[in-house]
Amino acid sequence: MASLREGLMLKDGGVVSLVGGGGKTSLMFKLAHELSMAGDTVLTTTTTKIFEPSPDQTGNVILSGSVPIILERADSLLDKHPHITAAVGKLPESGKLCGFRPEFIQTLWDSGLFQWIIVEADGAAGKPLKAPAAHEPAIPACTSRLVGIVGLSGVGQPFSDRLVFRPEQFGRLTRLQMGANITEAAVADVLSLDKGLFKGYCPQIVRIAFLNQADVQANFLAGQGIVRILSKRRHSNLNRVVIGQILFTPPVLEIHDLKSPDL
Repeated sequence: MASLREGLMLKDGGVVSLVGGGGKTSLMFKLAHELSMAGDTVLTTTTTKIFEPSPDQTGNVILSGSVPIILERADSLLDKHPHITAAVGKLPESGKLCGFRPEFIQTLWDSGLFQWIIVEADGAAGKPLKAPAAHEPAIPACTSRLVGIVGLSGVGQPFSDRLVFRPEQFGRLTRLQMGANITEAAVADVLSLDKGLFKGYCPQIVRIAFLNQADVQANFLAGQGIVRILSKRRHSNLNRVVIGQILFTPPVLEIHDLKSPDL
């Protein structure tokens, strides 16, 4: 079985942005753990909002809207804590960490202090599926890998706001009516259409779909069905589809390459 590093086509360093629903935050911290355990320096952050990570998720948290302060504090911490999380500050009403503007991520990357920066680039309110609003996603221009995540637990279930974040956008994109079962084709639409999860990407970014929650057999089979649909779509603009289970080991179960990236 492949590691997350292998599954997400990661080599020597870069900025990885995560969009979608059904496991973004779990993927971010699991990937950061894998990379930092291999000796790489990793910054996890967001251009939206995330819950404050626990000590077992990250080595340290830096809260500041100043690039020099973040870099100074990180430089003093990285020897002991190769994985650090940074955000602007904490929102008092929710306790969530408030993220940076995309151009701020570029400045942090240009410092050369981190081998990897992993960015949660949109929100899904903990739901397995979503479609982006007009202002989403907030992807830094320095992103080299863009990972779109869907939670397979939503496939085959009735379409409702319990399972889908931004249901109006999801319905327009997939042409599903509320209450109808969410089909494999609908999830393929969210991953492949221009207004789907990868909306606004730069053509040079490698795009990977991560079909999560495949620890249940029915979900795994649904993931394979989505792969079959995507493989027949010539203009999906996806380089790879990964079927996986972020909360379990191994996190990567199957890898399907749709087209070769220009690496």
